[in-house]
Amino acid sequence: MKKLPLILSIVALVGVIALAIVTFTKGGAKKPAAATTETVAQKGAIVYFNLDRVLAEYDMANDLRSVFETKANSINQEVQRRVNKFQKDANAFQDKINKGLMTQSTAQVQSQKLQEQQANVETYANQKQQEILEEQQVMLNQISDAIDTFVKEYNETMGYAMILASQGDILPMPVVTGDTALDITDALIEGLNAAYVKEKGKSE
Repeated sequence: MKKLPLILSIVALVGVIALAIVTFTKGGAKKPAAATTETVAQKGAIVYFNLDRVLAEYDMANDLRSVFETKANSINQEVQRRVNKFQKDANAFQDKINKGLMTQSTAQVQSQKLQEQQANVETYANQKQQEILEEQQVMLNQISDAIDTFVKEYNETMGYAMILASQGDILPMPVVTGDTALDITDALIEGLNAAYVKEKGKSE
Protein backbone atom coordinates (compact mmCIF):
# COMPACT_ATOMS: atom_id res chain seq x y z
CA MET A 1 0.00 0.00 0.00
CA LYS A 2 1.39 3.41 -0.96
CA LYS A 3 0.93 5.12 2.35
CA LEU A 4 3.98 7.41 2.49
CA PRO A 5 2.79 10.12 0.04
CA LEU A 6 -0.58 10.38 1.77
CA ILE A 7 1.02 10.47 5.21
CA LEU A 8 3.21 13.31 4.03
CA SER A 9 0.21 15.17 2.60
CA ILE A 10 -1.63 14.88 5.91
CA VAL A 11 1.44 15.99 7.83
CA ALA A 12 1.72 18.93 5.42
CA LEU A 13 -1.84 19.94 6.29
CA VAL A 14 -0.91 19.91 9.97
CA GLY A 15 2.04 22.13 9.10
CA VAL A 16 -0.23 24.57 7.27
CA ILE A 17 -2.50 24.79 10.29
CA ALA A 18 0.46 25.38 12.59
CA LEU A 19 1.83 28.04 10.23
CA ALA A 20 -1.53 29.75 10.18
CA ILE A 21 -1.52 29.91 13.97
CA VAL A 22 1.90 31.57 14.00
CA THR A 23 1.06 33.96 11.15
CA PHE A 24 -2.18 35.26 12.61
CA THR A 25 -1.12 35.47 16.25
CA LYS A 26 2.31 37.04 15.96
CA GLY A 27 0.74 40.49 15.66
CA GLY A 28 0.27 40.64 19.42
CA ALA A 29 3.71 39.33 20.33
CA LYS A 30 5.42 42.68 20.75
CA LYS A 31 4.25 46.03 22.04
CA PRO A 32 6.65 48.83 21.15
CA ALA A 33 6.91 51.61 23.66
CA ALA A 34 4.30 54.28 23.04
CA ALA A 35 5.53 57.59 21.71
CA THR A 36 5.44 60.45 24.21
CA THR A 37 4.78 63.20 21.68
CA GLU A 38 1.43 64.86 22.31
CA THR A 39 -0.84 65.08 19.27
CA VAL A 40 -1.44 68.74 18.41
CA ALA A 41 -2.68 68.41 14.84
CA GLN A 42 -5.20 71.08 13.95
CA LYS A 43 -8.62 70.63 12.42
CA GLY A 44 -8.32 70.13 8.67
CA ALA A 45 -4.85 68.60 8.89
CA ILE A 46 -3.77 65.36 7.21
CA VAL A 47 -2.75 62.99 10.01
CA TYR A 48 -1.57 59.40 10.22
CA PHE A 49 -1.29 56.48 12.60
CA ASN A 50 0.92 53.39 12.84
CA LEU A 51 -1.36 50.42 12.11
CA ASP A 52 1.21 47.90 13.39
CA ARG A 53 1.24 49.57 16.79
CA VAL A 54 -2.53 49.81 16.90
CA LEU A 55 -2.88 46.09 16.14
CA ALA A 56 -0.23 45.22 18.73
CA GLU A 57 -1.59 47.42 21.52
CA TYR A 58 -5.34 47.23 20.92
CA ASP A 59 -6.74 45.08 23.75
CA MET A 60 -9.63 43.76 21.69
CA ALA A 61 -7.25 42.54 18.97
CA ASN A 62 -5.07 40.80 21.54
CA ASP A 63 -8.07 39.16 23.23
CA LEU A 64 -9.42 37.88 19.91
CA ARG A 65 -5.99 36.57 18.90
CA SER A 66 -5.69 34.74 22.22
CA VAL A 67 -9.07 33.05 21.74
CA PHE A 68 -8.21 32.15 18.16
CA GLU A 69 -4.80 30.75 19.10
CA THR A 70 -6.31 28.53 21.79
CA LYS A 71 -8.89 27.10 19.38
CA ALA A 72 -6.41 26.68 16.55
CA ASN A 73 -3.91 24.89 18.79
CA SER A 74 -6.64 22.54 19.99
CA ILE A 75 -7.61 21.73 16.40
CA ASN A 76 -3.99 21.20 15.42
CA GLN A 77 -3.45 18.79 18.31
CA GLU A 78 -6.51 16.75 17.34
CA VAL A 79 -5.41 16.57 13.69
CA GLN A 80 -1.94 15.48 14.78
CA ARG A 81 -3.43 12.83 17.07
CA ARG A 82 -5.39 11.33 14.17
CA VAL A 83 -2.35 11.43 11.90
CA ASN A 84 -0.26 9.64 14.54
CA LYS A 85 -2.98 7.01 15.01
CA PHE A 86 -3.08 6.33 11.29
CA GLN A 87 0.72 6.11 11.04
CA LYS A 88 0.79 3.65 13.93
CA ASP A 89 -1.91 1.46 12.34
CA ALA A 90 -0.25 1.61 8.91
CA ASN A 91 3.13 0.66 10.35
CA ALA A 92 1.64 -2.25 12.30
CA PHE A 93 -0.10 -3.51 9.15
CA GLN A 94 3.07 -3.28 7.10
CA ASP A 95 5.01 -5.11 9.80
CA LYS A 96 2.55 -8.00 9.77
CA ILE A 97 2.73 -8.17 5.97
CA ASN A 98 6.52 -8.26 6.07
CA LYS A 99 6.48 -11.08 8.62
CA GLY A 100 3.78 -13.05 6.80
CA LEU A 101 1.44 -12.96 9.78
CA MET A 102 -1.81 -12.66 7.81
CA THR A 103 -3.41 -14.25 4.80
CA GLN A 104 -3.82 -12.39 1.51
CA SER A 105 -7.58 -12.11 1.98
CA THR A 106 -7.18 -10.70 5.47
CA ALA A 107 -4.52 -8.32 4.21
CA GLN A 108 -6.88 -7.04 1.51
CA VAL A 109 -9.59 -6.35 4.08
CA GLN A 110 -7.14 -4.58 6.38
CA SER A 111 -5.70 -2.59 3.50
CA GLN A 112 -9.18 -1.37 2.54
CA LYS A 113 -9.85 -0.30 6.13
CA LEU A 114 -6.56 1.62 6.23
CA GLN A 115 -7.39 3.39 2.97
CA GLU A 116 -10.73 4.45 4.44
CA GLN A 117 -8.94 5.61 7.58
CA GLN A 118 -6.53 7.65 5.44
CA ALA A 119 -9.39 9.27 3.56
CA ASN A 120 -11.16 10.14 6.81
CA VAL A 121 -8.04 11.72 8.30
CA GLU A 122 -7.41 13.73 5.15
CA THR A 123 -11.02 14.92 5.01
CA TYR A 124 -10.95 15.88 8.67
CA ALA A 125 -7.65 17.77 8.28
CA ASN A 126 -8.95 19.67 5.24
CA GLN A 127 -12.19 20.58 7.03
CA LYS A 128 -10.32 21.83 10.07
CA GLN A 129 -7.88 23.80 7.94
CA GLN A 130 -10.84 25.54 6.29
CA GLU A 131 -12.41 26.12 9.71
CA ILE A 132 -9.24 27.83 10.94
CA LEU A 133 -9.08 30.02 7.84
CA GLU A 134 -12.69 31.07 8.38
CA GLU A 135 -12.02 31.80 12.06
CA GLN A 136 -9.02 33.90 11.04
CA GLN A 137 -11.05 35.91 8.57
CA VAL A 138 -13.83 36.55 11.07
CA MET A 139 -11.26 37.69 13.63
CA LEU A 140 -9.62 40.06 11.15
CA ASN A 141 -13.01 41.41 10.06
CA GLN A 142 -13.99 42.10 13.68
CA ILE A 143 -10.74 43.95 14.37
CA SER A 144 -10.86 45.90 11.12
CA ASP A 145 -14.50 46.88 11.62
CA ALA A 146 -13.87 48.06 15.19
CA ILE A 147 -10.87 50.18 14.16
CA ASP A 148 -12.65 51.59 11.11
CA THR A 149 -15.76 52.48 13.11
CA PHE A 150 -13.77 54.15 15.86
CA VAL A 151 -11.55 56.14 13.48
CA LYS A 152 -14.61 57.52 11.67
CA GLU A 153 -16.30 58.48 14.95
CA TYR A 154 -13.03 59.95 16.23
CA ASN A 155 -12.69 62.12 13.15
CA GLU A 156 -16.23 63.43 13.49
CA THR A 157 -14.92 65.20 16.59
CA MET A 158 -11.41 66.05 15.38
CA GLY A 159 -12.34 67.15 11.87
CA TYR A 160 -9.12 66.08 10.11
CA ALA A 161 -9.01 66.40 6.33
CA MET A 162 -7.58 62.90 5.98
CA ILE A 163 -6.34 60.07 8.22
CA LEU A 164 -3.70 57.77 6.75
CA ALA A 165 -2.70 54.35 8.07
CA SER A 166 1.03 53.69 7.94
CA GLN A 167 2.44 50.17 8.20
CA GLY A 168 5.84 48.47 7.98
CA ASP A 169 9.11 48.54 9.93
CA ILE A 170 11.86 48.91 7.32
CA LEU A 171 10.14 51.50 5.13
CA PRO A 172 6.70 52.42 6.48
CA MET A 173 4.07 52.99 3.80
CA PRO A 174 2.39 55.17 2.78
CA VAL A 175 3.91 57.54 5.36
CA VAL A 176 7.66 57.04 5.21
CA THR A 177 8.27 60.00 7.54
CA GLY A 178 6.22 62.86 8.89
CA ASP A 179 5.84 65.49 11.57
CA THR A 180 5.28 63.65 14.85
CA ALA A 181 2.64 66.23 15.71
CA LEU A 182 0.52 64.63 12.97
CA ASP A 183 0.92 61.10 14.42
CA ILE A 184 -2.34 60.24 16.19
CA THR A 185 -1.39 56.62 17.03
CA ASP A 186 -1.36 57.13 20.80
CA ALA A 187 -4.72 58.88 20.76
CA LEU A 188 -6.30 56.09 18.71
CA ILE A 189 -4.90 53.32 20.92
CA GLU A 190 -6.10 55.09 24.04
CA GLY A 191 -9.54 55.70 22.55
CA LEU A 192 -9.91 52.19 21.15
CA ASN A 193 -8.99 50.56 24.45
CA ALA A 194 -11.31 52.87 26.41
CA ALA A 195 -14.18 52.04 24.05
CA TYR A 196 -13.39 48.32 24.33
CA VAL A 197 -13.43 48.44 28.12
CA LYS A 198 -16.77 50.24 28.00
CA GLU A 199 -18.20 47.70 25.56
CA LYS A 200 -16.99 44.77 27.67
CA GLY A 201 -18.61 46.32 30.71
CA LYS A 202 -21.98 46.32 28.96
CA SER A 203 -21.75 42.61 28.14
CA GLU A 204 -20.71 41.49 31.62
